[in-house]
Amino acid sequence: MKLNRGGGEHGHHHHHHEALKFSSFFFMPERPREYLVLFTRFSVLTCLIVSVSLVLRTTFLSSSAPEYSSSYGLRFPAVPQKAVALPPTRSAGPITISHVQFCIAGAAETWLDRSQYTSLWWRNTTRGFVWLDKPANIPQNHSDNRFSIPVRVSDSGWTRFRFSSSKAAVRIARVIWDSYRLNLPDVRWFVMGDDDTVFFTDNLVKVLSKYDHEQMWYIGGNSESVEQDVMHAYDMAFGGGGFAISRPLAARLANAMDGCLQRYFYFYGSDQRIAACVSEIGVPFTEERGFHQLDIRGDPYGFLAAHPLAPLVSLHHLVYLDPLFPNKTPIDSLQTLMKPYTLDPHRILQQIHCYDRKRQWSISISWGYSIQIYTYFLTAKDLDTPLQTFKTWRSSSDGPFTFNTRPLKPDPCERPVTYFMDGAEDVRDSGTKTWYSVGDKKYGHCGKSEHSRVTKVKRILVTSMKMDPEYWNKAPRRHCCEVMEGGRRKEEEMSIRIRKCRSSEMI
Repeated sequence: MKLNRGGGEHGHHHHHHEALKFSSFFFMPERPREYLVLFTRFSVLTCLIVSVSLVLRTTFLSSSAPEYSSSYGLRFPAVPQKAVALPPTRSAGPITISHVQFCIAGAAETWLDRSQYTSLWWRNTTRGFVWLDKPANIPQNHSDNRFSIPVRVSDSGWTRFRFSSSKAAVRIARVIWDSYRLNLPDVRWFVMGDDDTVFFTDNLVKVLSKYDHEQMWYIGGNSESVEQDVMHAYDMAFGGGGFAISRPLAARLANAMDGCLQRYFYFYGSDQRIAACVSEIGVPFTEERGFHQLDIRGDPYGFLAAHPLAPLVSLHHLVYLDPLFPNKTPIDSLQTLMKPYTLDPHRILQQIHCYDRKRQWSISISWGYSIQIYTYFLTAKDLDTPLQTFKTWRSSSDGPFTFNTRPLKPDPCERPVTYFMDGAEDVRDSGTKTWYSVGDKKYGHCGKSEHSRVTKVKRILVTSMKMDPEYWNKAPRRHCCEVMEGGRRKEEEMSIRIRKCRSSEMI
């Protein structure tokens, strides 16, 4: 009994000792100083419990984040950081065409016809795909190079999104997702366009070389018709003219695209959806004046004969416009324009003007395309302003446009005599010769003798040095030209030399 009582007493003393240890941490305070000690111990214990809870919550919830997060009643798709794929490696060195992945939107029904436009500029070094809604019926045993352009069918996931007007716009907007997920190596830029967009790729590369491809860029052009910009957006790259998205932006855009397609189902175009999604990412629209949507109707001559002082990057809607050259089809016209472009790509369509002071003629050259001669003096500002040979896109009105125009005078004697490029050749790899022959724009007959003197000039030779590749990296300045004296058949031929303007020279 003593032993048992002794053992019981030992157990009792052991539990009493543990209780004393616990109570020594949470003792009943008897003096004011002990209240401070007890409060401090409670604070330490609370912080420890909270820290452990946060660690456990992060561990178990990070792998199963909810699809949606809510903020003030608005629901936005949660974007797990692991889902954003950034460029795997930094690409160094100057940009080339091989750093560009083209994302061309097409349709199986129209691809056989529209491929004529894409084949004008697509080369063996071109990377990317034409994205169709379904497989196209391409002729077997074909020898046409346009059918060698790589084609893919869009992922069918786009069909689950609703739309208000254009079903195709949903698929085309998602082409950036289709393209990015291919994860092609060493791609710095994703360039969107339509299957009837004609890109001038040397100039595209020159424009993109100004921008750091490791940053987020959204580059393109808007519409020429104000009614289109008001209806859609001014701060948006219109898709037909093409636009460029740097790889870091493409990564975020591809990840966010499905959520954007859900939110912006009420927009009409694919480019509107993309612009809205880019805006959510926080990236502004950067305009480059060489991207041309060509939202105009009729004859584009006036616009192209007074191209802005910027490299020509793209042309669109040519299937809906009058041919660029008289008596040629749209495709033949573009093939003609490509001849001088391949010789001096940075100069194509660049405007130069000068005066024949002896005969008091005003001359405007759109290099590689056309020459206008007026029998009276026009200021440089007037010559810079396009003749309005076209209407607005939607309403076929006389404007307004996003640039100034000057009217085509009703008096045939006040209209220019026009010439069109019909020959181009290299001169010792450093210069060019281009020839221009008189072309009938059906501007009416003028019986004045001075006008007849101009029409006697049947052919004009233009010589120039090739444009310095660094020209567009500097502050741009329009080049000058001068009419060359001498030669045989003076009345029927004219020779003009393009050169850099002298430092103090004015036109």
